[in-house]
Amino acid sequence: MRRVASFATAFSAFCAVAVLTGCGSPAAAPATSSPPAPPATTATATATAPPSTATPPAVTAPAGWKTFTTSDGSLAFDYPDSWTIKDPAGQPAEGGAFVELVSDYGKTMATLRTNMVTGAECMEKFPFMMYDSEPVPALARGGATPRFVYEGRTNPASSDPSASLTLAYGLTAAPEPTGDTACPIFHFFTWPPSGAMFGGVYDPFDTTPGGPIHVDTPEVYMDTTEYKYVKQAITSLRPAGKP
Repeated sequence: MRRVASFATAFSAFCAVAVLTGCGSPAAAPATSSPPAPPATTATATATAPPSTATPPAVTAPAGWKTFTTSDGSLAFDYPDSWTIKDPAGQPAEGGAFVELVSDYGKTMATLRTNMVTGAECMEKFPFMMYDSEPVPALARGGATPRFVYEGRTNPASSDPSASLTLAYGLTAAPEPTGDTACPIFHFFTWPPSGAMFGGVYDPFDTTPGGPIHVDTPEVYMDTTEYKYVKQAITSLRPAGKP
């Protein structure tokens, strides 16, 4: 596992991650101008995969939290009562959902989109940081269990300092990176009839009024209430109708 001790370089989220907040076409794979994503064999959604027979643990929402269910009745997640849901947040993929989870001070914390087309090749690898990783068994399909991850990538070869580091959190079906390098961040997971995404980007230089103060490193952000809330919301995602 690789970590960074400080955050002196500027932040930039390429489209494979920025699509979480509206970048790219709602029903298309990440833009081709973005850094390449992992191999399709590891993250391509499979509509025919049978659901897992394992019984996931029940999800318990904190007192006072609300539950949101997508308009098609397929997925649900919990969120703080002081946060809001923007539905729709844009033009969804045909038959899919496109919603944003917004904090009490107006920042988009995570975006949920379904019926997404996924699949691309990993053409280049970068030094990576993995700060948090936790399986989400409620979303297991065909024996594969998505993970919530909070991770980063650096691009030492970039001549643009503002594009040298990407940080994001969300659900992924990609294998956990090993060694010293990894494919670009690819926060998609298998969900019928194609694929879905639920996550957001972390910008330590965000100055939105009301946000956490004195947070300038990925490690420090993990200790904030904001991070703990958004992680719990994302990991609570489950088939609608289940506790």
